Amino acid sequence: MSAALEEYCGSIFWNASYLQRPDPDLPICVERTVLVWLPLAFLWLCAPWGFTTLCKKPAKAPLSKLYICKQVVAGLLLLTAIAELPLTLAEDYGPSSDSTAQKHPVVLYANPVLFAVSWVVVMLCQECVRRRPRSVDSGSLFMFWLLQVLCAVFQFQTLLRDALNKEEIDDLPRFCLFYISNGLQLIALVLSAIADVSPEVKIISQTNPEAKATFLSRITFSWFNSMLIKGFKRPLVQEDMWDLNEKDSTQTICREFEDIMAKELKKAHSRLQKKQNKRKTKNDHQSGLAKGVSQDVLVMEEMGKKKEKKKKKKKDSESDYPNSWLVPTIAKTFKGVLLETALYKLIQDILAFASPQFLKLMISFTQDKTSHAWTGYLYAVLLLVVAFLQSVILQQYYNRCLILGIKVRVALMAAVYKKALVVSNDSRKESTAGEIVNLISADAQRFNKVTNVLHLLWSYPLQIALAIAFLWIELGPSVLAGLLVMVLMVPINGWLATKSRGFQVENMKFKDTRMKIVNDILNGIKVLKYYAWESSFEAQVQEIREKELKVMRKFAYLSSVSTFIFSCAPAIVSLATFAVFVSVSPDNILDAEKAFTSISLFNILRLPLTMLPELISIMVQTTVSKKRLEKFLSGDDLDTMSVTRDDSHSAAVSMTDGTYAWERDTEPVLKNVSLDIKPGRLVAVVGAVGSGKTSLISALLGELHSLRGRINIKGSVAYVPQQAWIQNTTLKDNILFGSNLDEEHYLSVVDACALGPDLDLLPGRDQTEIGVKGINLSGGQKQRVSLARAVYSSADVYLLDDPLSAVDSHVGKHLFERVIGPKGLLKDKTRILVTHGISFLPYVDEIIVLVNGVVSEVGSYDGLRASKGAFSEFLETYGKDESNNADARKASAQESDYEQIDTLPEGLEPQADDSLEDIVSSTLKRENSLRHSQRHSKRNGSVRVRKNSSVRSKKDSGDKKGQRLIEKEAMETGRVKFSVYLQYMRSMGWCFVTWSFLFYFIQNVAIIGQNLWLSDWTDDSVEYFNTTYPAHIRDMRIGVFGALGLAQGFLVFFGTILIADGSISASRTLHTNLLSNILKAPMVFFDTTPSGRIVNRFAKDIFTVDEMIPMSFRSWIFSILGVLGTLFVICLATPIFIAVVVPMAVVYYFVQRFYVPTSRQLRRLDSVSRSPIYSHFGETISGLSVIRAYGHQQRFLKQNEDTIDQNLKSVYPWFVSNRWLAMRLECLGNLVVFFAALFAVISRDSLNSGLVGLSISYALSMTQILNWLVRMTSELETNIVAVERVREYAEIKNEAPWITSNRPPDDWPTAGNIRFDNYKVRYRPELELILHGITCDIASTEKIGIVGRTGAGKSSLTNCLFRIIEASEGRILIDGIDISTLGLHDLRSRLTIIPQDPVLFSGTLRMNLDPFEKSSDEEIWTVLELAHLKDYVRGLPTGLQHEVSEGGENLSVGQRQLLCLARALLRKSRILILDEATAAVDLETDDLIQNTLRTEFSHCTVLTIAHRLSTILDSSRVMVLDFGQIVEFDSPSVLLNNKQGHFY
Repeated sequence: MSAALEEYCGSIFWNASYLQRPDPDLPICVERTVLVWLPLAFLWLCAPWGFTTLCKKPAKAPLSKLYICKQVVAGLLLLTAIAELPLTLAEDYGPSSDSTAQKHPVVLYANPVLFAVSWVVVMLCQECVRRRPRSVDSGSLFMFWLLQVLCAVFQFQTLLRDALNKEEIDDLPRFCLFYISNGLQLIALVLSAIADVSPEVKIISQTNPEAKATFLSRITFSWFNSMLIKGFKRPLVQEDMWDLNEKDSTQTICREFEDIMAKELKKAHSRLQKKQNKRKTKNDHQSGLAKGVSQDVLVMEEMGKKKEKKKKKKKDSESDYPNSWLVPTIAKTFKGVLLETALYKLIQDILAFASPQFLKLMISFTQDKTSHAWTGYLYAVLLLVVAFLQSVILQQYYNRCLILGIKVRVALMAAVYKKALVVSNDSRKESTAGEIVNLISADAQRFNKVTNVLHLLWSYPLQIALAIAFLWIELGPSVLAGLLVMVLMVPINGWLATKSRGFQVENMKFKDTRMKIVNDILNGIKVLKYYAWESSFEAQVQEIREKELKVMRKFAYLSSVSTFIFSCAPAIVSLATFAVFVSVSPDNILDAEKAFTSISLFNILRLPLTMLPELISIMVQTTVSKKRLEKFLSGDDLDTMSVTRDDSHSAAVSMTDGTYAWERDTEPVLKNVSLDIKPGRLVAVVGAVGSGKTSLISALLGELHSLRGRINIKGSVAYVPQQAWIQNTTLKDNILFGSNLDEEHYLSVVDACALGPDLDLLPGRDQTEIGVKGINLSGGQKQRVSLARAVYSSADVYLLDDPLSAVDSHVGKHLFERVIGPKGLLKDKTRILVTHGISFLPYVDEIIVLVNGVVSEVGSYDGLRASKGAFSEFLETYGKDESNNADARKASAQESDYEQIDTLPEGLEPQADDSLEDIVSSTLKRENSLRHSQRHSKRNGSVRVRKNSSVRSKKDSGDKKGQRLIEKEAMETGRVKFSVYLQYMRSMGWCFVTWSFLFYFIQNVAIIGQNLWLSDWTDDSVEYFNTTYPAHIRDMRIGVFGALGLAQGFLVFFGTILIADGSISASRTLHTNLLSNILKAPMVFFDTTPSGRIVNRFAKDIFTVDEMIPMSFRSWIFSILGVLGTLFVICLATPIFIAVVVPMAVVYYFVQRFYVPTSRQLRRLDSVSRSPIYSHFGETISGLSVIRAYGHQQRFLKQNEDTIDQNLKSVYPWFVSNRWLAMRLECLGNLVVFFAALFAVISRDSLNSGLVGLSISYALSMTQILNWLVRMTSELETNIVAVERVREYAEIKNEAPWITSNRPPDDWPTAGNIRFDNYKVRYRPELELILHGITCDIASTEKIGIVGRTGAGKSSLTNCLFRIIEASEGRILIDGIDISTLGLHDLRSRLTIIPQDPVLFSGTLRMNLDPFEKSSDEEIWTVLELAHLKDYVRGLPTGLQHEVSEGGENLSVGQRQLLCLARALLRKSRILILDEATAAVDLETDDLIQNTLRTEFSHCTVLTIAHRLSTILDSSRVMVLDFGQIVEFDSPSVLLNNKQGHFY
């Protein structure tokens, strides 16, 4: 081979002597062959990829100046190559040539030809780049030019050196041509690194700079700088986010994914079909055989079969849906990225093993003092190059993997959403709304995680195999000892993991219980304050919290054991290996080369071995998610053909012989129903509860499973469901529902649906944002918005499912007249109205009567009444109720003019009466309880009231808006203050902090000590060279090495335990402060702060304080000490290194400070933009039937894509910002390696090989530690915010003290006299007065009724008695004691109130009545009897210990109200306040309560706030309030006679 090459070159090809001198060189033949062919081979390999675009139609790309320059340079190069050929020819065969002289070698003919062809290829490649749409440069061309220039360097210096040595130039023309072409190649290299931006790309790059990023900029992520600069100057907001690349947008990802998914599902379905058929034939076959078997055998078989059946049943349910198609779908959709990342990972793994080999060479270089200095420098440079390549490839791999993970998540989220829109009831029943939301939050997230670590499944085993192979080369079989130790660690770690998982499950249980009580406390905080029960509930929470902390301590101790093992592992592994190595044979001497190469290989091994078990558990979790996703996504869809839309039919809606069921295998809910409804008719559907009215509507919408029959609907459909579905957008958007705005039509709809008055009350009128599930609208308002949506859509057929039940009767009447009825807005449309309201039936065209899912009668109102069938029965049942109500109304409305003042459009009490819950986000009080009294039929009555009730001027409502709205949650921006860290450490206890830090510090010293000992040990190999190694020295070396290793473990163990104890004490302190302070906060705080925000402090923030902060705090200490230790060791070996450390530290600091603000803000934006995805999803699931009815699936799909895209806009940059940082830090780390090696070469004469090995192997671990340090710093900073948030709520201003030194007598109040003395009050200092100087005397045992318009100050008056609001002037005396001098608990525990809303807490019934357990069981049974609950409670299996669910959901509203009455009876105080306690109760219960009150509280002073007149007509006196003043105060009879008075 070399002979042929020598002939080809005409000179010697290789001679080692060229390199064995201080100034090495390469033979000229190598320079002209190998170094020429390398870059050209690269070019020729890459060219075919580029040429594909030449065949396509060219993109309309103009010729840029840059492109012309590139082509000119390539053209000039072509000329230089061509020029060389005639030159050689002339010299060989020209007229002046010497025929006897030796001819030029072949190489001088071949190279110019090779180059000429290559430059033509380059010109073609540059044209390809221009034609490729949106491309700005070519990475492969840049790499080619770089290689070309690097390879030419050798020839460059050879020619120069020759010329300088001989002081003349042998071959002038070739010399000139070479340097000209070399210069041109340099220019080409520079040009290829510049972006050639076309006008189209320029436009795109304004909203996405990545579009114009060059190859260099992409591998270093420099294109991201502009975002970082922006984030550094000011906190980023969503508007700063760049547009997504088209290929990264949700729509593009989903399109591909869904196409492949459809194919894969089809295959899976056919597989399932085959499987089922097989099973069927097998079963038939078996049953055939079984017929001839004797009886005994059969009995035996039966028993076996039963067991089998159980197993089988389980198996069947698992496999009765198409499975194993999701993974292939993902693999096929993203196969390109998967292969690309696999390639990156492979290269990176191989490169990882290069560093230890160079380390080995470096050490042998320092040992061998005869080797030339340049070999050392070469190794140092190679170390740098390999490290740099490794960094670039690793970061590209991570970036691709993370983006792939996100794409998989997006594809799954969009697929689940799309499926949810079409899923049938059968499939829907199998997963609740919560479970479906879980599919997109938890399960899709799992897949995201798995794709990030997918390649590790083959990469880890590969790394382990390679590491063992290299170790075997170094140390032979002794490696197995170390390996054995590592393998033994795996099951121990596994056992610890399962154990700690158990603790975590237990911990979650306590957390849930604690959160349940906290939730209860927040929901019933007002009642807790009224009854002075806070301390009982505080004790309950604290008790559970203590249990939780106990489990946490166990968990922490367990994890310190695993930390102990983890930190001992490297020391024990190297100890085992080295000990065996030196003990096996006296010839085995540990030298620096072996020791440090092995240690760096062991370091590579550590990660795969510890991570493998974790990988497996991630995989197991994902298979669970895979099954759940496959089951949901392969479920049946709704049958879209069940309802036809044929416009040629004469009937608007027709159903022929329809039999429908909710699910495939259930009883039909509609049987043989046939209907024909003519266009433009109003048809009422009536029937008893459960007779199938809603099912009929659902069948017409195509939501039911059709067993038989056909349905045809002519035209479009609008649907109003029984439970209004409201979206979380503005009120206006809820009505428009995606239609275009027609102002005139819109206003008429709003007016007809009686929404006008409500708009006046909403702070932003129709631009007010409606909360999730319509939280800030009352039931009636929601229903009217839902109706308005239908009316606005101008459909042909209206399906109205009992829209009038949720509204008051007079509003119902208005809606019927103006919208639904014969004169309403919809008079020309076809309307099907399900209703219970008998009053509307005479006005409809036709009535359909349903009984048990069968149409029993159809006809007009009069016809059906006469026929005495099911309809007249229906009239009987519902008619009675109506008339009862009417009588009650007459009774309560004896003089009903007063009530007209009290009316207000439903649902909102805007004035400050109802505590100051703000309009927008208080969950509004029960519609009926506000309005039992408003029964006017005349619309104008209520209009007149509107005018009256806005007596408060418009200006006023303007102020209110500002004060009312919930204050926006403070989102911290910028850096966390240092005081927060101090506060956390103070809560831990300084003793814990200092000791744990000390232990960690000493542990680090032990690590360094151990390594220095090892480096000293390796010097023995020089000392005892060619002599036997003394056993006692060997044993001492091993002993000290092992002792230092164990010491590290124990030090870490103690340090970790101390940090665990400290963090638990911090958790305890922070939680206790938060809880006790929240309970002492004044009521105003709870009214202006949504409970979710407070719950978040107790849930998420306390969780962070409990679990995240201790971990990140510990890791941070570890990594900071690790970095310092590394720098110390390198400086110890080569003191000159200190000169480099300072500038590098400065760079590091700036990079870190520059990066953190952007990264932190991107994290916040990610979490802020993620919640809309879930809420939109949840909203869609709950409104499925509405979306399908209006046919708006596409719009919602689009909206879902947009919401996900908004989130992706902050997710992608966050990933890139991490890669940007990692790239910069790895380069810093690589420089550390380079300088450590460089200085080792420079000062090799004064260094021993052990220290060189030590310092370089330390430097090699630097990049990882630096990366980790930055991650931990930013994580700690993110997590410590939780302390800040907890502290914010632990420092809220408290209400007055619960107990003061001035305590009332034990039996106070004895008489129950109340005196108001010029009493004035305002809610907050900046608001105006709500009670303007109230003065009155209430004598003992008087019964006072308090009435007045909404907002007159009725509830405020009672709140003042309890000092929920403090006086701004004046005082209240009870039995002569000024209540403002008492402690709140002394005052509140002596008064009793029965609040308007019956609030119960989760816990036992007994706890709800008597949380402090002061009363005996007998007393409790007595009050239950008086409250008419004794029989009910007796009937419960657990009696008084009956568990009440959250908010008392498992009791009826009436029973809850009676329990509150029992509470009041148990307290036996002399003053009772009733806040319209009977509003939510039926008339019968109302009577019971009134009687009990009359008899049991006859000796008390009773104040009743009334909403119904009947409740206060038997009071001793009635107080009429208006605008916070008493306008009348006298007995009811006197007031009724005063015709001009307010009361009348």
